[in-house]
Amino acid sequence: MRATSLGQAGILIETDQATIVCDPWFIPAFFGSWFVFPRNDRLSDELMSKIENADYLYVSHLHGDHFDEPWLADHIRRDIDILVPGYPSRELDERIRALGFTNLIRTRDGEETDLGGGLTVAIHVETSITDGPGGDSAIVVSATDRQGRVSRLVNQNDCRTTDLDALAAHGPVDLQWLQFSGAIWYPMVYEMDADTMRRLVDAKVDSQLTRAMRYVESINARAVVPSAGPPCFLDDALIHLNLVDDNPDQAPSIFIDQRTFLARLEASGHHGVLAIPGTTIDVTPDDVIVTHPMPDADVAAIFERKGDYLAGYKSDWDPWLADMHTRWNAQPQTDLIATLQEWWEPLLAQCPTVREGIGAAALIRATAPDDRSVEILVDFPAGKVRGYDGEEFGFRFDIERQLVEKVVAERAVDWSNSLLLSCRFTAWRAGEFNEYVYNFLKSLSAGRMRRTEAEALRKLHPPTETEADIELDGWWIQRRCPHRNADLSVFGEVDGCELVCTLHGWRFDLETGTCLTSAGHPLRARRAGASLPLMSSQTGRSEPT
Repeated sequence: MRATSLGQAGILIETDQATIVCDPWFIPAFFGSWFVFPRNDRLSDELMSKIENADYLYVSHLHGDHFDEPWLADHIRRDIDILVPGYPSRELDERIRALGFTNLIRTRDGEETDLGGGLTVAIHVETSITDGPGGDSAIVVSATDRQGRVSRLVNQNDCRTTDLDALAAHGPVDLQWLQFSGAIWYPMVYEMDADTMRRLVDAKVDSQLTRAMRYVESINARAVVPSAGPPCFLDDALIHLNLVDDNPDQAPSIFIDQRTFLARLEASGHHGVLAIPGTTIDVTPDDVIVTHPMPDADVAAIFERKGDYLAGYKSDWDPWLADMHTRWNAQPQTDLIATLQEWWEPLLAQCPTVREGIGAAALIRATAPDDRSVEILVDFPAGKVRGYDGEEFGFRFDIERQLVEKVVAERAVDWSNSLLLSCRFTAWRAGEFNEYVYNFLKSLSAGRMRRTEAEALRKLHPPTETEADIELDGWWIQRRCPHRNADLSVFGEVDGCELVCTLHGWRFDLETGTCLTSAGHPLRARRAGASLPLMSSQTGRSEPT
């Protein structure tokens, strides 16, 4: 088996039976904010031909750095066989078909699909609303060679699976590709003082690395390839988000690069592999052979002289960025308030539990020069959208008006993917993180909102739990994390009298069950040997038997 990095989460997998291209991404995503790092716009003609003529295409999920619609439309033949995750929603299928592709192989979650000749794939899906109703997925590729030897690759990209036993159940893994770096706007877009920003960035980075290492330890692959990040930022408004070691004015950022994770892997005794676009990794029974597309010294220079590398990359793409801004400025202006009233008020009526979870109004300030700015209040408690007239609000988003106009014109159903991941906004909130605000913004269609409301109802007014508790370091605790249902037998760690869910770094007081990270989300817990408390379905509080 050979795996070639295409940049970000892109991989070309070559086996004796067939080739599979995974998540090829080449055109900058999220309003031209995210670029592949290191750059992948100079791949060899031979490699590009292999990509464009692969036997199978796998698209893990709908985000723009994985599902590059314009590139796929121009470069991939329409009769290619496409491996589609078995999501409950058919949104990904529909978007693929809209590009003219016809041969979709819809897989079943976690089940191996036989592609013939000793080649199988198993796609594992995650469908938490936090990933967006379209979900996320990971693929396990198992290939038997002519001597009957099996090579196996787990491409986890940025899928935060909660069932690691399932990924490892297909057999020993040779290569694991997974995300280690930030892929979100938090906390950099929030208005806060410098000390708080630094503390939150450091906590986020540590959480990312801890989560990635837990995946590594569970899969126990022969070699681990940091992938699915970080992006880099070449637009003047965003270039401060790049982490550059020799920049004395470096702002806090979660976008650590591969070297940080490779150091963590080495310190833990794992074999990490640095892959840049064009790097090939050949798996044999006795070795893992890495070949870069350039001399090792040139590979090292990308990271050691990152500022210079990004400056050259930016210079090449500045004309493209300038043209993009010109096209934005040509976006026609509409009555945003009236349009959002018509679009969002039926959705607000559909999700009373989501609105309950949000509990406050949100102000969207669509900013523009002179008098073209508009302030829109989304009154979640009342279920209304109207012009802002000085009312109190708990959340605020400042976004350039032309970007709001564009996603409104497109009726974009997931503003996380279509707008917020661009990092082209600033935000403020009165209290702690509120997942329901973003869940609403990811669910701007009737179909999506039905699922979002159902999940909010399950969380805020849950049925009686029946899954057996687990024992962890002298405590009996509920098996699933109240935040995102992570399996605490895998991700749970006891730190004194606190439980840490290492999937996202959330903490709980084991004595009281109180979530220390966010309001609500109580945990059922008791010391080993103590009587089992009953969890009130109305209050979420532990009550003694």
